[in-house]
Amino acid sequence: MKVVFMGTPDFAVPALRRLIKEHNIVCVYTREPKISGRGNKLNKTPVHIVAEEYGIEVRTPKTLRTPEEQQKFAELNADVAVVAAYGLILPKAVLEAYPLGCLNIHASLLPRWRGAAPIQRCIEAGDKKSGVTIMQIAEGLDTGDMLLKGETTIDKNMTGEELHDALMNIGADLISEVLADIKKFPPQKQDDNLACYAQKLEKEECKIDFNQPTEKLYNKIRAFNPYPAMYFEYDGERFKILQTEKVSVTAQAGTIVKGINELIIATSDGALKVLQIQRQGKRPMSSDELLRGFSFKENTIL
Repeated sequence: MKVVFMGTPDFAVPALRRLIKEHNIVCVYTREPKISGRGNKLNKTPVHIVAEEYGIEVRTPKTLRTPEEQQKFAELNADVAVVAAYGLILPKAVLEAYPLGCLNIHASLLPRWRGAAPIQRCIEAGDKKSGVTIMQIAEGLDTGDMLLKGETTIDKNMTGEELHDALMNIGADLISEVLADIKKFPPQKQDDNLACYAQKLEKEECKIDFNQPTEKLYNKIRAFNPYPAMYFEYDGERFKILQTEKVSVTAQAGTIVKGINELIIATSDGALKVLQIQRQGKRPMSSDELLRGFSFKENTIL
């Protein structure tokens, strides 16, 4: 099958590698390289790097809304486009360019968690399971018909990174199965009444409000590990909390109950013991390691 692959981050890489082995990838679309760091280094996306490994043509348009880009897309004469966290909106002309349309590898069990951040939002909400849905892209936000789903359980300690890695491999398996014989997977409508929205992650929500319940904070900290990461500020420095343990403590919310040999911070209904932390400008480390050369003043309220 002639396939156009459209993706950008690490999440899309296993699917691309699988499809390169099984189909004719005629072109890869990804976001344009970003310039950063000393010397204005050009940083290509993970998908871009993999495509170049195999000598596949890579395109990085800023938009697909122009007639010129839409014509170039159509002229590839593919059978289908496969999309995995691409990052650009696909206009109707692109969605209808190929006989089998555009199939999306979406990191949730649709219709639950439509939108930009399904991996983090499902952990934050305390969901017990997640998965991947292969869906036909429509003009609405993740509203298209579903072809195939794959599930995984969410362990009580699972982080956003761990769920991401599990789902990207499930996605590769599912899209391989669908493209092997797409007629086996009749489209199924989504029940819009069951839909919920996974809103984009915002920096403003990453500062920890210790007036929240322990369970809510515990879930959000692991959901946002490693990115964008929850943090608190102490003595003018920012400390990211990456892993915690729920403990029973009675104290005013935000109080540093212990800060010398271990770090325990009170919440609205208990406390969190910090297990992994990242001091501003430093690498992530265990709280034990940090506290060998640093301490927090106990009874300080954050």
